Amino acid sequence: MTDSIDKHSVVEIHYTLKNTEGEVMDSSSGGAPLTYLHGTHGLIPGLENELKGKKVGDTFNAVIPPELAYGEADEALVHTIDKSMFRGVETIEPGMVFTAQGENGQQHIRVKAVDGDKITIDGNHEMAGKTLHFDVEVVSIRAASPEEIEHGHVHGPDDHHDH
Repeated sequence: MTDSIDKHSVVEIHYTLKNTEGEVMDSSSGGAPLTYLHGTHGLIPGLENELKGKKVGDTFNAVIPPELAYGEADEALVHTIDKSMFRGVETIEPGMVFTAQGENGQQHIRVKAVDGDKITIDGNHEMAGKTLHFDVEVVSIRAASPEEIEHGHVHGPDDHHDH
């Protein structure tokens, strides 16, 4: 059992993510903790930086700027396309999310605006350009297995994938 979080620690955390306005965007509260392998970019860099050296039972608040989270919003990922591109979708409304096949695999596309047959879509992560406010509690820390280190992610009790 390792005492504090370092590279190749398998860490369980409970977290609540809020935006600058204080709205809860995501939380593990009431569910299973988030488990990740430290030092392998499993989390956004800013949160991983904050977790280094923490111990079980530690609670803290972290404010992560966009450049250490999901990056700044990229205007090049905002496009206006024709409604005909959405085959088989009757109603298209702002806020809807679609999965598209992009150059780098699956990509989530959010509908920003609808103007008649012109649909403005945004391929940025919904948290891009935002400062993130995390409340975090460290639940457990253990050393990663050699296989987890090799694969770069945590294996659950029933994870027998060959990567």
